[in-house]
Amino acid sequence: MSGGRLLALYINNKSGGLIYQRNFAASAAKLRDNDQLTVASMLSSIALILQELSPVSRSRPMSSLEANGFVLSCFDVPTGLKMVLLAEPGTQGLELLLKAVYSLYADYALKNPFYELDMPIRCDKFDERLTRLLADFTRH
Repeated sequence: MSGGRLLALYINNKSGGLIYQRNFAASAAKLRDNDQLTVASMLSSIALILQELSPVSRSRPMSSLEANGFVLSCFDVPTGLKMVLLAEPGTQGLELLLKAVYSLYADYALKNPFYELDMPIRCDKFDERLTRLLADFTRH
């Protein structure tokens, strides 16, 4: 990683519902549960609106958005899952990190016999591996 730090991760199901959220920095917005759900839903809605507004037919989904205080990076999975990372401006490698997070999701959530698709992710192994992945990312 270069230039900044991670702030938060959101994972939405294909319906735009929040199935996972985690803050990584004290500077990340501290929202109540209902507000987290609203933000996650809005992220999915904004991505769909931007795709519809695009003058290019069959444009790709939103992949990044940069604001004064943060950068937002999105990764859309063909099944409809949307992963969103918020980071400080200048943070590099977010797209690769999101792909690695998806790989962890596939390995530790989807292969968990107790996990139901599109439901909130509550898998200890996923959390453990995510923590390790993020530690490795911030060291580089």
